[in-house]
Amino acid sequence: MRFLPILLSAAILAAPASAALKDEAGITEGLIVVGIAYEISRVCPDIDARRLRGLSYLLSLKSAARQMGYSPAEIEAFIDDKAEKRKLEAVARDRLAGMGAVRGDVAGHCAVGRTEVARDTNIGRLLAPR
Repeated sequence: MRFLPILLSAAILAAPASAALKDEAGITEGLIVVGIAYEISRVCPDIDARRLRGLSYLLSLKSAARQMGYSPAEIEAFIDDKAEKRKLEAVARDRLAGMGAVRGDVAGHCAVGRTEVARDTNIGRLLAPR
């Protein structure tokens, strides 16, 4: 299960690994939010991803990292770090399961997605129910 492939590839490209950006909770949390929303839209046939909004959100995370003093190369390296990507995907999967959407459960993903949209959460704002 790959959470972030399309959006991350579109938003930020690759370079050598960064050790510090992974510790920025605001950045990693934002990537987890995007991953959860992407997975919900991928599994639930009744909910689409708001791709432009997702891309805009990812670009805002990149901008925030730049404002924190990270170079473009450091940001790109963090996004390309496969080990970090796997860690974030695991966190996103665990959170999604804790919300009631276990892997392969279409109804659970749809229910979580509709709940997030109704609550107007960061996840919900990245989703568009049909």
